[in-house]
Amino acid sequence: MPEEKQTPSYEQAREELTEVVRRLETGGLTLEQSIELWERGERLAAVCEEWLQGARAKLAAAMAQRQEPQPNGSDDAPF
Repeated sequence: MPEEKQTPSYEQAREELTEVVRRLETGGLTLEQSIELWERGERLAAVCEEWLQGARAKLAAAMAQRQEPQPNGSDDAPF
């Protein structure tokens, strides 16, 4: 995860990113405010991407494990 003091959850980062985008689209900000919001949005997008990459890796590992032959010779999934 990112090196911030406390990494937000995926949902928190996505919600804040949505708010950042809304504020940027609304306008009425100074150039400096817009740049600061843009930079915050980039950091939040990176946090979201890290969470998603971690989730993809977990899903891939679970899928690979599920496709391995069962020790008793049965290919039936335990579910």
